[in-house]
Amino acid sequence: MKIVVLGGHGFVGKSVVEELRKAGHEVTPLSRRDGLDLADLVVLRVTLAREAPDAIFHCAAHVGSLHYVSANAADVVHDNVQMALNLYRAASEACPRAWIVNPLSNCSYPGDAQIHYEPDWWQGEVHESVFSYGNSKRMIYVTSACYAKQYGLKSLNFLVPNTFGIGDYTDPSRTHALNGMIIRMILSQRAGDSEFEIWGTGTPVREWAYIKDVVRVLVAGLDLDADLITPVNIAQNRGRSIRESAEFISDAVGFEGKLTFNTDYQDGAPTKVLDDRRFRGLFPDYRFYDHRKAIEETVAYYRDVL
Repeated sequence: MKIVVLGGHGFVGKSVVEELRKAGHEVTPLSRRDGLDLADLVVLRVTLAREAPDAIFHCAAHVGSLHYVSANAADVVHDNVQMALNLYRAASEACPRAWIVNPLSNCSYPGDAQIHYEPDWWQGEVHESVFSYGNSKRMIYVTSACYAKQYGLKSLNFLVPNTFGIGDYTDPSRTHALNGMIIRMILSQRAGDSEFEIWGTGTPVREWAYIKDVVRVLVAGLDLDADLITPVNIAQNRGRSIRESAEFISDAVGFEGKLTFNTDYQDGAPTKVLDDRRFRGLFPDYRFYDHRKAIEETVAYYRDVL
């Protein structure tokens, strides 16, 4: 297949490009560094007409840490919704037979949900701490459903857990949560600190997804030949507290100091664990990376790049 990856040089995008190429697809990664601004509908339409892709992976996003998306709420919601609106309009006019694959963050689930089950996705408001980013991901689904209804565009919408792994930002305020903790702990060790501060209480439970698992599932979705407008979880149905993951990171880094908790920072939603019933119906034999091993690989990566 001929595939365009929007945001193809970012954290998720470049890993998607690598996985697609391994599978033998012809792949073009595109982002602002290639002169493509998704805020420009005309340029996007011309680009998609030129590329004539069979599938488009929409990995472009204005994203950051929980604290970043709260402080920059208006910019985050505007940019993410605008990119999605432009993508679907341009695709409907330039390549209406292309599949569009959307990784949607699980922070778009209701903030008070304990287990994230797809039929309950709209049954409550997004948590205040990620109100801008979570609701922008809900609007991507709305956009995909409306374009399917009127124009017949096909989409694969996946709800993705808290992702971490190699290739993310090196700025802990812009990176995903677990990567940010890894970066800060490596730097703390190098500075010879006797304590490491964890932002929040450490009690929230999160389902973490290693980047290699996320991209493998996204790419495997193309083989399903199923129009997944209604989002499906990429789910292990297993959560770990931030404290537990911090201890795994401490072991991998070899940090010998004390772990402390700064409760002036927001915790976010108390629990985010994804129900895996629909996922296992589609991918019954999929085996996820071991969490500790994935942390060790990520620590090794950041030791090299920091």
